[in-house]
Amino acid sequence: MPEELLNIIPPDVLKFLLVLLFSLLIGLEQRRYHLNEEPESRFGTDRTFTLIGILGFILYLINPQNLIPFLGGGAVIGVMLSVYYREKIKTKEFGITSLVIALITYCLAPLIYTQSNWLVILIVVSVLILTEIKKPLLEFSKKFDYNEFTTLAKFLVIAGVILPLLPDKPVSAVINITPYKFWLAVVAVSGISYFSYLLKKFVFPKSGIILTGILGGMYSSTATTMILARRSREMPGENRIAAAVILATAMMYIRIFLLALFFNITLAFEIAPYFAVLVAISSILGLYFYRSDKSAESISDQLNSESIHTNPLEFKTALLFGSLFILFAFLTGFVSDYYGAGGIKVLSFVVGVTDIDPFIINLLQSKFNLENTFIVMAVVNATTSNNFLKMIYGITLSKKSLRRPVIAGFSILIAAGLILSFVFI
Repeated sequence: MPEELLNIIPPDVLKFLLVLLFSLLIGLEQRRYHLNEEPESRFGTDRTFTLIGILGFILYLINPQNLIPFLGGGAVIGVMLSVYYREKIKTKEFGITSLVIALITYCLAPLIYTQSNWLVILIVVSVLILTEIKKPLLEFSKKFDYNEFTTLAKFLVIAGVILPLLPDKPVSAVINITPYKFWLAVVAVSGISYFSYLLKKFVFPKSGIILTGILGGMYSSTATTMILARRSREMPGENRIAAAVILATAMMYIRIFLLALFFNITLAFEIAPYFAVLVAISSILGLYFYRSDKSAESISDQLNSESIHTNPLEFKTALLFGSLFILFAFLTGFVSDYYGAGGIKVLSFVVGVTDIDPFIINLLQSKFNLENTFIVMAVVNATTSNNFLKMIYGITLSKKSLRRPVIAGFSILIAAGLILSFVFI
């Protein structure tokens, strides 16, 4: 029945009703938004915007082929808006939001005739939302540092400009890595780090010690462990700090799995069961330490004096990653050619004293004539070795009372990693 009724109504009438409805909604929103202002200071509200939408519909329908009436009407509307704005700035008010919304309202008719309904609705909804969130946007913008947009621009350049321009052919027979794969690794690691940085800075700026550890683990679990260990000398709650350190390591497994998913989905699913076990153990340990904390004082320290989340796109960071990536590409290829799977196993333990991401990404991008089982084992070994390094950092940098839970937590993770590597893989 509704479909039959819609078929009876002429299409132009339906489109006119849509123009009328959308224009009226925009006008009503303008009335609500400017409710506390003097009437003479407003450009217009519900009736004005509805009539602008109707005018656009009429002029478009007169000649939709060459649009001369519609464009002429738009010019007239533009002149009227210019006159209004000229008078407005005499009162030291320079906003043009209402004027731009009036022009969008005027363009509703050609949009409805030429575009899909979902796109028109999306545009109208966007206009309504953007008008209403002026104050939240203002508060949000205050969180930006002076170089925040420069950081965003850097990421867009490395991901959207440089990456597509690089060739996907090896530049050397010695290092079987193409410039494209090399830069893709930089983009992937930078993307995860940048996402963690944005979450910490804008979504959870006042996060407590536990959330700081979780978000820091997405950025760098090693850096997070070092900073939390150093700051433990100034904070109470040893077990809660230990929980944050262990949960940062849990996020390390998730970060590496995401990288595997990005570079080699087959290996990612082979790694998944082992990392699931390690994430579960890390989470249980973190929860145990958190609940066993007896300190009366709730820790909400935000690590203001020494932030885990520095700019993830700094040139020094990219240079260090790139150098390690090339080094491990050479070492992994050399060891694989001359020492086979046994050499890769030894190398996977050695690399734990550095940033393990370049080594793991090299394994994911090129198999070096190794079976997937050996690559999975090497990845697990690298994380185990890195956990040993973090335990050393935790012991040497923290206060004495934190050392026992740190040793206990990482010892369990190291033992679990070794068991998974040598028994089940």
